Amino acid sequence: MKNAESTCLWTVIFSRKAEKQTKKLPQTIAEQLYTLRKELEAAGPAVPGWPNYGKIVGSKSGHYHCHLNKGHPTYVVVWQVVNNIVRILEIQFVGTHEKVDYSRFK
Repeated sequence: MKNAESTCLWTVIFSRKAEKQTKKLPQTIAEQLYTLRKELEAAGPAVPGWPNYGKIVGSKSGHYHCHLNKGHPTYVVVWQVVNNIVRILEIQFVGTHEKVDYSRFK
């Protein structure tokens, strides 16, 4: 019998802004975002296998980010743990590295 803890998935939601940003992504980047979302649902906020993954320095509210691709332009995703008990993550930004304002997530 499997451990109940290992079968609990995380719920990944998109902020209204991130939802709009997602609709503007190139197909290949949208596919990478879908893959990341599936990994976040299975593993939670820690996905160390993604490029430049890490907690946003200075973030007191549990913001993380990673890159969806290498090269130029580089697409970035920022997410936050909204509720650790019921396991909810919110993706708050999806876009190019040039447009992300990390200070917004501190």
